Amino acid sequence: MSTETPIRWGIIGPGKIAQTFADGIAHSRTGKLVAIATRDPSKPGLAESFPGARIVNGYDALLTDGEVDAIYIATPHTGHAEWAIKSIRAGKHVLVEKPIALSAYDAEAIYYEAKKAGVFAGEAFMYRVHPQTAKLVELVKSGTIGQIRIIRSSFGFNMGTVKPEHRLFANDTAGGGILDVGGYPVSMARLIAGAADGKPFLEPEKVAGVAHLGQTGVDEWASAVLKFPNEIIAEVSCSIMANQDNTLRIIGSDGRIEVKDFWFASGHKGGTGNIEIFKGADQQTIEVKEDRWLYSFEVDATGDAIRAGKTEFASPGIGWADSIGNLRVLDQWRASVGLEYGVEKATQRTKNIAGGAVAKGNSIPKRQIPGISKPASLVTLGFEFFPNFAAASLTLDAFYEAGGNAFDTAFVYGGGKTESIFGDWHTSRNVPREEIVLIGKGAHSPLCYPDMIGKQLDQSLNRLKTDYVDVYFMHRDNPIVPVGEFVDAMDAEVRAGRIRGIFGGSNWTRERFDEAVAYAAKNGKTAPAGLSNNFSLAEMLDPIWAGCVTASDDAWKAWLNANQIPNFAWSSQGRGFFTDRAGRDKRDDDELVRCWYNDRNFARRDRAIELAQKLGRSPIHIALAYVIAQPFPVIPLIGPRTVAELEDSLSALDIKLTPEQIKWLEA
Repeated sequence: MSTETPIRWGIIGPGKIAQTFADGIAHSRTGKLVAIATRDPSKPGLAESFPGARIVNGYDALLTDGEVDAIYIATPHTGHAEWAIKSIRAGKHVLVEKPIALSAYDAEAIYYEAKKAGVFAGEAFMYRVHPQTAKLVELVKSGTIGQIRIIRSSFGFNMGTVKPEHRLFANDTAGGGILDVGGYPVSMARLIAGAADGKPFLEPEKVAGVAHLGQTGVDEWASAVLKFPNEIIAEVSCSIMANQDNTLRIIGSDGRIEVKDFWFASGHKGGTGNIEIFKGADQQTIEVKEDRWLYSFEVDATGDAIRAGKTEFASPGIGWADSIGNLRVLDQWRASVGLEYGVEKATQRTKNIAGGAVAKGNSIPKRQIPGISKPASLVTLGFEFFPNFAAASLTLDAFYEAGGNAFDTAFVYGGGKTESIFGDWHTSRNVPREEIVLIGKGAHSPLCYPDMIGKQLDQSLNRLKTDYVDVYFMHRDNPIVPVGEFVDAMDAEVRAGRIRGIFGGSNWTRERFDEAVAYAAKNGKTAPAGLSNNFSLAEMLDPIWAGCVTASDDAWKAWLNANQIPNFAWSSQGRGFFTDRAGRDKRDDDELVRCWYNDRNFARRDRAIELAQKLGRSPIHIALAYVIAQPFPVIPLIGPRTVAELEDSLSALDIKLTPEQIKWLEA
């Protein structure tokens, strides 16, 4: 785009902040406001509030408007992610009013969409691109007040009375102070902590928060303490029902810096901002004079990035990693105080992040697994590390929409949280149960006894909101219990219709499995027919957890091939061994070193890298393709933490390794 051509802006949502941003466009050097999208075009005063702009009926109409290059999202928080992604998919650049999304997980999904589309996406923290902020960073980096030790900052105001209908008090619109204004002091603290280390920003290693949750269920006042790796401590607070002094204080070994209302910088319409420096009895005032309007800076920072073909803000603007990190802190703050919004729960979050109905896809190939009547996707999705339904639903939705239908759960994961998330997911999306291959697991140590199988399955099925699982594994084995007692307990669940496919053992030895099969044949019981052991191109040297069993060596492969026992393999990609962080000179990951580091595995990794380069892929893709290409049924369990990681893993499913390539990788 020419450096002379104005960026043509459209705005979704004609509220107060939209008018403020429109003023910024009017006083910018790069932008021009051309359209306002509203759901009520007859609302009085629109033309006067946005002079010269077309009033567009409905948000969707703006997405296909050929005269709009970039869209500013000014809806309530709960609409940010949906309309950002819709705009991006329509090929528009986007600037989203803070917070860009309700959580870091949602923000990651937005930025991933922007990466795929090659468009700009940014979060609108206007103060971050103002000269006053650059001056603050300069003062910190130059050691003006010595070594930075404590940062204190607040953004608080008093609405006076509780107004349940107002967005700031409504739980269903993600009201409260943390999400609305808490991001300002948090983002500044992370910026200053980073500047002290010569970095664009720094993530805290500890976050602890407290809050008062009012009658409408949102935080009316809240505080948090952040501890950074460089020993800086930040104290941040926010409020919608308490006036605070709203002064940024940066305390160093030789003095302190104070700035009142730092996010207003030199003023909405320009003016002079003051940075106060105190050293003992000495006080110095640094004036930052700026005639330009505050919001024009973010308009021009966005315009300059778009013209340069960039997809995110440069520092000190809040780039993608910075934006996601900021929301992670807000997520932790909210988790500390038990604040979850109604729109994050399954009863209200019934659609995907882009606001569409979740529909079954067909891009993931399926295979027939011995003992299971319905076809299962080539990979099975694990999701035990997500903190809540809202976070997990992003990946669950994306997996199902790509054609995935096999899901891994267990009684012990998150104390039952994973099972509850799955139950909420498939019922809120109206996913037909008969389409799903659902794995349940129980009887984990120390409760690995036959009588626990039925008792735990009762609770599991209730959480999963179903009356059966397709696959059931004992999560561990207990060799002091005769194997026949376990077979009897699982056979009883098959006969009761609560296991309708296969059962078996997770982390069972070959000898124990053979003994169980023999017992079943002798006593007329259903025989175990599946495993869930580790299997990978890299052989696990030491169990990751006590009681774990790997099935990757030559003896195991011969047994699996002879018996054609399906193995739902965990850690099928070596838990990161095939990624860049597993290099020979990066031995700071104790688990990685203990479980995977030896010459044979490194030789296999080197060959995976070589083959990946030939195929134009990544070594982790080769590792996954290796598992799928075995002459016996191995179904990898994958555990992507973001939609981007999910799609990256799924991209490996089109790699078809030959038997010769398999032998070469193993050589």
